[in-house]
Amino acid sequence: MKPLTITAVINEYQWDELSKTDQELIQMAKDSTNHSYAPYSKFYVGAAALLNNDVVVCGTNQENAAYPSGLCAERTTLFYANSQYPNQGVKTIAIAARNERGFIDMPIPPCGSCRQVMLETEKRFQQPMRILLYGEKSIYEVKCVGDLLPLSFDAASME
Repeated sequence: MKPLTITAVINEYQWDELSKTDQELIQMAKDSTNHSYAPYSKFYVGAAALLNNDVVVCGTNQENAAYPSGLCAERTTLFYANSQYPNQGVKTIAIAARNERGFIDMPIPPCGSCRQVMLETEKRFQQPMRILLYGEKSIYEVKCVGDLLPLSFDAASME
C-alpha cells in the first residue's frame, strides 16, 4: 500500500482585504440572492461569474415543489453564461447565500453537481476558474475547481 495525500490551498480573506473587483463581484452575488426562488428551503443563493470578456452574468437557485427539479445558483449562472457567451471562459465565480436571518457567517461550498459543472466549464475553456465563497465572517478564495473536486471525473477519464 502507498498512501496518497491530496492537498488544496484555500485562502481566507476579510472583506477589506479583497480587491475592488472581487468586492463588486461578491456584491453582485449577494444582490442576486434577492431573485432566488426558494419558497421551501428559505435558503437563497446567488452567483456572479466574471467572464473573459469582462461581462458579469448572475444566477440564483430555483426550487420546485417536485424536488429535485430545481437548480442551484452556480449551475444557472454557468449554463446561462455558456449559452449566451459560448466562447468565453469564466475568470472568477462568486457565490453567496443567506437565509431568513441574513447572510450566513461562513462560506458555503458548492454541491457535488455544481462542482462537476464547474469542472466541465473549466476544462472546456482550458483555464482555471477562480472561486470566491462569501460568508459574513470570512471569504474563501479557491484558485481552481480541482481544489474543490480532487480525483475528479472528466472526459479524460473515459479515454
